[in-house]
Amino acid sequence: MFKRDLDLDIHWQALLGQLEMTLGKKPKDINGVLFIIGVQELGRGAINFSKEEKQDLMHIAICKVLSLSGYYELEGTDSQGWPHWKLVKKLPHFDLLEQEKLLKMHVLEYFEKELGWEKHLISPQAE
Repeated sequence: MFKRDLDLDIHWQALLGQLEMTLGKKPKDINGVLFIIGVQELGRGAINFSKEEKQDLMHIAICKVLSLSGYYELEGTDSQGWPHWKLVKKLPHFDLLEQEKLLKMHVLEYFEKELGWEKHLISPQAE
């Protein structure tokens, strides 16, 4: 389990580095990465969002990345273009550390599958 955690951390740090190179600013934590995914999924670009909208963007991101494993399904979008998701499979009961690991694994998968980032680009070494 230790090696898996180490591999996850190595890939996560590499992703943060790639985001810094792409965006010019390194996200501070997983919440920053989720915000970026939420903005991407909303598709309106980097505009000013209210505090409530920022929370909604993070919710969109969580639903999107967890949809990769079938936990959520896109219901559709509202009249303002905001996506709405429904829970279709019960999430496992994890402590906060395990929840963060699950999200990080899915975020990495999101960047690989949804945005076409090749693993070697978010990994410090070719595998």
